[in-house]
Amino acid sequence: MGVEPIGIITIALGLYCMALGQAATIKAFVTLSLLGAAAAFIVGSSSVQPAHLFLAFLALAAMRNRQANTPLLDAIQFGRPGFWLACLVVYGTLSAYFLPRLFADATTIVPLGLSDHPLTRGVVPLGPVTSNLTQVVYLAADLVCFMLIVAVGSTIDGYRTIAIGLIAYAAFNVLFALIDVVTGAIGGQDMLQFIRNAQYTFHDNDKVNGFKRIVGSWPEASAFAGTTLGAFGFTSTMWLCQRYSRWTGPLAMISMVLIVASTSSTGLVAAPVCLAIFYITAVLRSGVGADSSNSAAVAVLAPVLALLVGLIVVLQDRIFDAIHSYVDLLVLSKSTSSSALTRGSWNTSGLQNFLDTYGLGAGLGTARTSSFPVAVLSNVGIPGALFILLFTLTALGPGRSAVPKSFVADVRSAARNGCLCLLAGSVVAGPTVDLGLLFFILAGLAASRPDVMSEATAPLLPLRQQSGLPAPRRSG
Repeated sequence: MGVEPIGIITIALGLYCMALGQAATIKAFVTLSLLGAAAAFIVGSSSVQPAHLFLAFLALAAMRNRQANTPLLDAIQFGRPGFWLACLVVYGTLSAYFLPRLFADATTIVPLGLSDHPLTRGVVPLGPVTSNLTQVVYLAADLVCFMLIVAVGSTIDGYRTIAIGLIAYAAFNVLFALIDVVTGAIGGQDMLQFIRNAQYTFHDNDKVNGFKRIVGSWPEASAFAGTTLGAFGFTSTMWLCQRYSRWTGPLAMISMVLIVASTSSTGLVAAPVCLAIFYITAVLRSGVGADSSNSAAVAVLAPVLALLVGLIVVLQDRIFDAIHSYVDLLVLSKSTSSSALTRGSWNTSGLQNFLDTYGLGAGLGTARTSSFPVAVLSNVGIPGALFILLFTLTALGPGRSAVPKSFVADVRSAARNGCLCLLAGSVVAGPTVDLGLLFFILAGLAASRPDVMSEATAPLLPLRQQSGLPAPRRSG
């Protein structure tokens, strides 16, 4: 096992945050989940990301708060979201060990990890692979993350701190993207190598028609665009609800620009879905009160602006040709590219694995695909798909209603939209069952049930007091 410099920094940061208190630990954990290309430790061919290491410090901080102990156990009671996620972890663990052996040689797979069999045209006979263990660990970490976020979010102070942590996540995501663009332009890509040390295949220097592919703190543009979709979903909804508008509005706008400019097909295909979610939320949230001015403005003006922009694009040949060429390069012509054909073959193989294993799946972490639904069916089959569906419905569903247009209701809506945007990106290009820590942070926030009466009387703490940032305005 090798300890990396970023791992030492993570441990030092964890100890420092523990001394500061729970709020600092929560914000640091949420922000560290952004470092998707970093490895705190390297164990063989596997990498332990800083956020996974920092989970231990978050757990200690949560345990020190006696108010969080009861919600931590309540999160996995029967019928709660944590229960269904725990069922997925248990089934995934059992499937990862038994199914590759039970159905050995019954089908061929595109292996997610290393196999004992040599590759033949990119496939091997079904059997155990190294990623069976790593995916079990990642999914178990997702469960721990979800439970801790629900526990911390059981108090209004914790709930508010998680929301601010997510705003910081979006801000640092933008910062890393801009640094990536600047260092790429001046030939200084090595400046970010200390957070690009994981045992992954990196595409941080790739270009498309002269445009640098934006990867930020992630291994490739697709991963960057996918996580930025979630940041956009959260911050844009917070801006609609006029929560920390001075920060969430610009962050949402810049995030969407970066998604489009990242040259990621995943981002470009999923972006319209996220914009549709944004507009539907604006319509549902709009009203005549002062706290609905942003959402009402979007609900009324967005169709007019969209029509106006559409007319300008159609009437201006140069603009139309430039946009068409960009979309054609990343989406329309991509379907016939070697990359798309390869990914299509992965999905075809994954669906065949699902059929050949009689709907049980080939085992968690066994097969590589290029779409989250196919990854679920091919790896954990119908039982796993059922557990994921029940978890999603119970975590993101209405649940116990908070006071309409209250802070709790607004943040819950933002977290739900963030999850939906992440799912949109995963449907386009999600190689594994693991949706990442950001998804489960957002899902945990959406599933949290802080005391509504306490929230109704709690003062709106300024963002500056919580994080050292300028104080927010209630309206744009």
